[in-house]
Amino acid sequence: MPTAARSGFRDRIQAWVGAAVGRPLTWVVLIALIAAWPISWALRTPVPPRLPVLGTVPPFELTAANGGRFGSKDLIGRVWLASFIFTRCQTVCPVITRQMARIQARTRNLEPAFHLVSITVDPGFDDPSRLAAYAREHRASPRMWTFLTGPVDTVRDAVSRGTDLVLVDSQGRIRARYDPEDAGSVERVVRDAALLVNRG
Repeated sequence: MPTAARSGFRDRIQAWVGAAVGRPLTWVVLIALIAAWPISWALRTPVPPRLPVLGTVPPFELTAANGGRFGSKDLIGRVWLASFIFTRCQTVCPVITRQMARIQARTRNLEPAFHLVSITVDPGFDDPSRLAAYAREHRASPRMWTFLTGPVDTVRDAVSRGTDLVLVDSQGRIRARYDPEDAGSVERVVRDAALLVNRG
């Protein structure tokens, strides 16, 4: 394109832009388009489905690793994840506890609305001092993760299904179960816990 033609084309574009920018309606439309973009994006993002109610945890009170009493009353108003382990276990329990530790690291931003609870199924051996040592070994934060011992049959019968991790909402209702040996379980727990904390 000859230099004169390019110059004339550029002048026409500049004149058009200058005229458009000078019109209040142009600014209104531009601002509306900018504001609508995040709304449009949010509407296209799928909303996770609500978790079903799978049952209710019965009232319970057990002994914590610090020697104090701890139970369902202490968890009212908090979303929590239960696991069932014992310290002498050399099969699936180390996997369960490692997954719980990963979940602890990923959910610190949800504390104190979210809590982890590990209950021993070998209370005759796992006294509070052994549980405390086990908790330290796995870098459990006492503010976020409580280890319990005592007669757990009622709780286990209502909550546990094998080695599943069990997610309980702030009203004591069971909302989800997870296979700790599933590679995607940590991601799902983190997502679902945040969903319950934020939406119920």
